[in-house]
Amino acid sequence: MLLLRRCHGLTRFGHAHIQSRRHLPPAVLSHAARLCSTHDNTSDRHLSGLSWKHGLAGLLAGAGAVIAFGLHRHEAEHPAAAAAAQTAESSSSLPVFSQEEVSQHRSLSDGVWVTYRGGVYDITDFVAMHPGGEKILLAAGGALEPFWALYAVHNQEHVLEILSEYKVGELCAEDLKKQKPAESSDPYSTDPDRHPVLRVNSLKPFNAEPPPEILTDSYITPSAFFFKRNHLPVPQVDPASYQLQVEGLPGGAVTFSLEDLKTRFPKHDVTATVQCAGNRRSEMDREKQVKGLSWGISAISNAKWSGARLRDVLLAAGFGPDVAQWARHVHFEGLDKDVTGAAYGASIPLNKAVSEEGDVLLAYEMNGEKIPPDHGFPVRVVVPGVVGARSVKWVGKIAVSAEESSSHWQQYDYKGFPPGTDWNTVDYKSAPAIQELPVQSAITSPADGALIDSSDGFLTVKGYAWSGGGREVVRVDVSLDGGQTWQVAKLRSSDEAHEAPPPPGRAWAWKLWELTAPLPPPAQELEIICKAVDSSYNVQPETFPPIWNLRGLLSNAWHRVTVKIIEG
Repeated sequence: MLLLRRCHGLTRFGHAHIQSRRHLPPAVLSHAARLCSTHDNTSDRHLSGLSWKHGLAGLLAGAGAVIAFGLHRHEAEHPAAAAAAQTAESSSSLPVFSQEEVSQHRSLSDGVWVTYRGGVYDITDFVAMHPGGEKILLAAGGALEPFWALYAVHNQEHVLEILSEYKVGELCAEDLKKQKPAESSDPYSTDPDRHPVLRVNSLKPFNAEPPPEILTDSYITPSAFFFKRNHLPVPQVDPASYQLQVEGLPGGAVTFSLEDLKTRFPKHDVTATVQCAGNRRSEMDREKQVKGLSWGISAISNAKWSGARLRDVLLAAGFGPDVAQWARHVHFEGLDKDVTGAAYGASIPLNKAVSEEGDVLLAYEMNGEKIPPDHGFPVRVVVPGVVGARSVKWVGKIAVSAEESSSHWQQYDYKGFPPGTDWNTVDYKSAPAIQELPVQSAITSPADGALIDSSDGFLTVKGYAWSGGGREVVRVDVSLDGGQTWQVAKLRSSDEAHEAPPPPGRAWAWKLWELTAPLPPPAQELEIICKAVDSSYNVQPETFPPIWNLRGLLSNAWHRVTVKIIEG
């Protein structure tokens, strides 16, 4: 929680408030004063767009944008922070406090104290600097562990170093023994079991992808192997008591049970690919460091979704031509929440939500079975052709609005920026939220670094290709010689041999592709490249530098793997 160190531009208290910290070690006190004195107008300008609500959401979500922004600025502007913390008085010379004494400091007037791993910290002056505003007071007078347990991102050295600057004492041994272990209040303790084959990018929240070599074994991705992208703990939802609330329409809020969705509305099936905006981020990171989960090429999967059309539910709730005159967006709010009660949220344009050709579902089945907990049980939104962040899982509320969602994930994440934008200059209000994704493809076999037996003189290359907005992939070009020559791969649209092509503009599912070609002679090493072309003749860019962005999103340059040729 203790991330963005700022002074007059973000605090109402300034020097006077810092001087009120009677128990702060002298070295830390002097360092805090220096932070205030070094504040400049540039800090104000860059931080003015980060409201406390969105800052808190980003902080608890560990989404990377707000956290990385704060840490980058802290490290860049105040390199003496760690040194100052190290010169503070040793813990052995600090006073010992009882839990009762700590509990008396629960407000700005009395001071805001917290405990962490047996230490006592006076964070009073940090409250006004905190991007989450005074919501940090939820932990006042008590332990940080139940709050920090929500996201393992807090348990990193740089975060703990910042916290150490606020240490004023130790918690007495007797009260320390009484504190519940963090594990007992772990909000992730009820998360579902996952398949061990998944490659984990983070445990809390759980984010993982299947190995590339099994990703394209099947046109329909089994739910166990479907990539997992969670921002918060998986909620426990009782399907019998589940209620979906629809707001913003004439006549007031309307609620639908799971049974209502299944019986009052026709069931529709849509085969659609879902891709994370950060898919292939690890490749962009190799060009220049970015902030975010280190996804490989498998943060994308394809499933058959079944449920009620969002359009039908909105019409039943009162949507009509009069609403269309003023409404522009449809908001979704999940039942997954952080410790403050803030839920994951997103929105999509109204025309996508209500179009007969938009195919947006309130899905309650995945691949012919009830949706698994990790994928949104009992009901999730599926927005075909759009970034996965808008397909809100465990959806509990829908709202029709004239404005875009104010959720952190709509306003302060999942946006693209030019290569020249860094954490000092980023302005999230200057960029639109990502909706449709660009054309994408990747090689799933052979793997990078694989040894290829040359005995039969041929090489088979496999992969996937997909484009957002319902644009069909019409061609995948493959090169076995680093881009000098190209061959066209064979595309597969389904597991059915003679399935009809999708209607124009409604190609929601990926294409699997394969090429078997002679090995180029003579060669000891090959660079294999793929690039896809969609129905609008959009093609992947050749390299990452022109599309580099600080969050590593929309990473869709040509995919390359290098293999070694060995004698059979």
